[in-house]
Amino acid sequence: MRRETPTTTVDRGRFADAVTPWEDPAWREAALGWAERQLARHGLRETGAREVRVRPWSILIRFRTGADGRDAAWFKASAPASGFEAALGDALARWVPEHVLTPLAVDPDRGWCLLPDGGPLFREVLDSGGAGPEDWLDAVGQYARMQRALTPYTDRMTALGVPSARTGHLPELFDDLVESNPTLDPAARRSLRDRRPRLLDWCAELDAVGVPDSLDHCDLHDAQLLASGTGRYTFFDWGDAAVAHPFASLLVPARAVRERHGPEAMTRLRDAYLEPWTDLGPPLPELRRAATLAVRLAAVGRAVSWFRLFPGTPAADCHEASAYWIEELFTEPDLL
Repeated sequence: MRRETPTTTVDRGRFADAVTPWEDPAWREAALGWAERQLARHGLRETGAREVRVRPWSILIRFRTGADGRDAAWFKASAPASGFEAALGDALARWVPEHVLTPLAVDPDRGWCLLPDGGPLFREVLDSGGAGPEDWLDAVGQYARMQRALTPYTDRMTALGVPSARTGHLPELFDDLVESNPTLDPAARRSLRDRRPRLLDWCAELDAVGVPDSLDHCDLHDAQLLASGTGRYTFFDWGDAAVAHPFASLLVPARAVRERHGPEAMTRLRDAYLEPWTDLGPPLPELRRAATLAVRLAAVGRAVSWFRLFPGTPAADCHEASAYWIEELFTEPDLL
């Protein structure tokens, strides 16, 4: 007997004009068929409607696999520029399994992965009052320890296709961003070029501290980590990731904590993050200065990440967001 196709709901958010493979019936058939076969391989079967989230950078499908709200598996297809995410997720599950989700299946050639449900989002726990600034300190401390464990694997990450935003590569990335962004008028472009020597000085100063490169999530906000309730956190969604100075990862959580809990909580967050790095040798004041520099320079990585889209998707908003981050590089930092 042929199984009835589950009901499917599609959420496009504010991206009605996004051009993605979801619009291609042949792609949908292939992707859904692959996910169904992988679920069956793990002894799972669907028990309810499918929920599809279509965005310019990824397609996410939630498959219900039981009566409980957490009984689910998640299929993700990344845009080509983030196609490394499937292979990276598989590698992270081997290198740092205690910090990430272990995929049920991956197809690295097509940039597909199938993940188990990992529990509630940290944002949901914060919004419900079940967590506060102290929990943020625990989360970033665990994240820093994960980055320490990943420092030997940076070359393997780039071999998987993870982009480089290493400090030495930032000037070249900056030049490409300045010259290629159509939203910058000639005066703005000239002003950015004139300030480039400051970028070179910051890169040289940060490199001199001697902290090894690692994996930078590049968008580590409170909806990019899962809180199991055991005091441990699970980090996921590596589509914006890069190999970079690890302290660049502080940019997004520092902003989130300042907005929700105030500037004092933000400086405590910084020190909780830096604690796992203190055995490297530089004194804490030097690590704090390195964090300030890395957070400033992280604007370059943020500017680049906006263009990891499915081909054909209008990029006007991305050019504007990228230009914002390029200018933000030279704004006097109010973080850290």
